Amino acid sequence: MGPLGTCSAVSALPVDGAAAAAALLFPLSAIFPSVLRMLRSFRLPGSPPPPAGEKGPSGAIFVWGTSPRGAPGPPPASLALAPVSAPRRLPPAGPGEPGAASPAPPAALGPSSRVAPSPAACSMLRAVIQTALCPLHRSFRRVPGRQLQRIPSRTASRSSALLSCASWQPGIMAATALKPLIAVCQLTSTPDKEQNFASCSQLIREAAQRGACVVFLPEAFDFIGSDTQETLSLAESLEGAQIQRYASLARECRVWLSLGGFHERGEDWASTRRIYNCHLLLDPTGHVVATYRKTHLCDVDLEGRVSMKESNFTNPGPEIVLPVSTPAGKVGLAICYDLRFPEISLALTQEGAEILTYPSAFTVTTGSAHWEALLRARAIETQCYVVAAAQTGKNHERRTSYGHTMVVDPWGCVIAQCQEGPGLCYAEIDLGYLRRIRREMPVCTHRRADLYGRVTVLKKPPPP
Repeated sequence: MGPLGTCSAVSALPVDGAAAAAALLFPLSAIFPSVLRMLRSFRLPGSPPPPAGEKGPSGAIFVWGTSPRGAPGPPPASLALAPVSAPRRLPPAGPGEPGAASPAPPAALGPSSRVAPSPAACSMLRAVIQTALCPLHRSFRRVPGRQLQRIPSRTASRSSALLSCASWQPGIMAATALKPLIAVCQLTSTPDKEQNFASCSQLIREAAQRGACVVFLPEAFDFIGSDTQETLSLAESLEGAQIQRYASLARECRVWLSLGGFHERGEDWASTRRIYNCHLLLDPTGHVVATYRKTHLCDVDLEGRVSMKESNFTNPGPEIVLPVSTPAGKVGLAICYDLRFPEISLALTQEGAEILTYPSAFTVTTGSAHWEALLRARAIETQCYVVAAAQTGKNHERRTSYGHTMVVDPWGCVIAQCQEGPGLCYAEIDLGYLRRIRREMPVCTHRRADLYGRVTVLKKPPPP
């Protein structure tokens, strides 16, 4: 299994002559361990299903779900073999809630059901895989320096069709729908802007090679100064060299970039000598399609633990920016401390947001107490995907960041998370799953605006 939220099947390119023969057959061998796990778990019609939660081959967990129409039935192959680290299902609903159904075994096969393969055929295929292709697959994976490339996953319905014994349908592979893949970066920014750019560009290129369509960077991706004076001296305008370099990188890699917290010298820099904390969204042509300036500034004094006053050198942003359509969905922009204010996430959702972004630099004290709880709460109450790129580790002598970059789905499940240190995590955005949750539990339409009003984005905020 690869990083959380990524496809576990990978293809590789050889780096030496000894692996050349293996490389010829590797694209096939890469998929056969999954087929083998399916065959090992195959049960004949009428045999009892494995209990829910029972571990299957290679650590797979068998989970009985419900059909799209709500009728009990067996899970598709893609869910039956889904590892615990990437939950993609709704938990059992409570009494009276949409989708409430008791776990049930597969329905009996009817006259119109497809005929299952015979035990003899399964045994023969299993023997071929075990004796030939699986050893080849294992030996090739040990080749040093291999370059990994993502093999996109299929939707559940297509996976079931492809793995069934139905007759071959021309063009079915071309018709297979793919879900957009996003990549979320975890960084340890320092006062060294060149080093930070080198780290960011390396992660962005890696994410692009893996097939990500949007790459999210954390707050202060450009630098984290050791004091206020250094921070102000290193800040740039949006027309400066730093943003131009990221625009070139977006064009080179053909990806969308969420630059989640740039130290911006605004138009009022000459008069105020204060900066903005600016979240930019760049398209694959390098154009800036949205700029959101942080509206909630972090002025916190936890005695003996954390003390910061962002308002000493930063101007608050004047407005909320409407969600932007991207290949992954409609993205709503926010930054770090905004996470503690549900009003902004509700306002963005009212405007059609499907993905909420909170690029951050939480401290260890506040992160260990509140980080995951806040992210999951925003996802649950808005029924949006929540993407949170984060700073991690020691940024300078007087600051350490919490890390734990993560992606939360609309049901509140953490579907991707970075481990310690700089790196990437990946997640597929399933808008069909999002719409299903909103359809089965339409909390947005259940709000009592007649009792407590409605949170909306002010198109023209009043002057301060």
